[in-house]
Amino acid sequence: MSPSKRTADASGTVTLGGDLVVNRLGFGAMQLTGAGVWGDPKDPEEALRVLRRSVELGVNFIDTADAYGPFVSELLIKKALHPYAKGLVIATKAGLSRQGPNRWTPVGRPEYLRQQVELSLRHLGLERIDLLQLHRVDPKVPMAESLGELVSLQKEGKIRHLGLSEVSVAQLDAARKIAPIASVQNLFNLSNRSAEALLDHSAKLGVAFIPWFPLATGALARPGGPLRTLAEKHQASASQVALAWLLRRSPAMLPIPGTSSVKHLEENVAAAELSLTAAEFEAIGHAV
Repeated sequence: MSPSKRTADASGTVTLGGDLVVNRLGFGAMQLTGAGVWGDPKDPEEALRVLRRSVELGVNFIDTADAYGPFVSELLIKKALHPYAKGLVIATKAGLSRQGPNRWTPVGRPEYLRQQVELSLRHLGLERIDLLQLHRVDPKVPMAESLGELVSLQKEGKIRHLGLSEVSVAQLDAARKIAPIASVQNLFNLSNRSAEALLDHSAKLGVAFIPWFPLATGALARPGGPLRTLAEKHQASASQVALAWLLRRSPAMLPIPGTSSVKHLEENVAAAELSLTAAEFEAIGHAV
């Protein structure tokens, strides 16, 4: 499958917080950093090309975080895309601190979250963040305190909508008693569906579900495996079929495949134009 102009439009749309409509195939900007999600990318110019090409292809939801780099991803987004096109949503996260490559520690103290949101506003060149997601619930801090500070920032006009990352159904329900929640972002892919209950619950509530690490396919993509066989039938890649499966799985689904390569970006976004039959969808889903 080859990408065409505005390919992401074919993925359909999802509404965040009742008023932000975005295409259901977004872009995750975590990989636009160095090894271990630390420092600058090996090829900064290619990272900028990836971001600009994603918008050309119709991607209007870009997911990042203060912790990616840290701040490297946000600064690249600003350099590549600011001033932002109308309708482009830049979602970021706060609540994970960094101690080095591949090291992450939750910090949900109100003063820390406020500091990070203020820094993200500066680094992204924004006056208001359309979607700010609590990157992790800090077990040392009551969620009401963490979310309460984000609500204060929301009332000050610095955040439009709030989201959560890596939460349970119970945590989502608890959070919704504190503030409206527009999205949840959990690990979910064909080979790991541990968040399936949360996905279905979110869909019923009208909360968008953003699967991170969406392209993991495990043994399904092995030669002769069901995913590889179906990909060959559609003249597509296994990753494209995996994304098509996610898009069909739920109308609340907003996959954010990431890459540091324009070629891989174009391949991923082309999955928006791949339609699976009901039988194909069921066959892949039951093959795990």
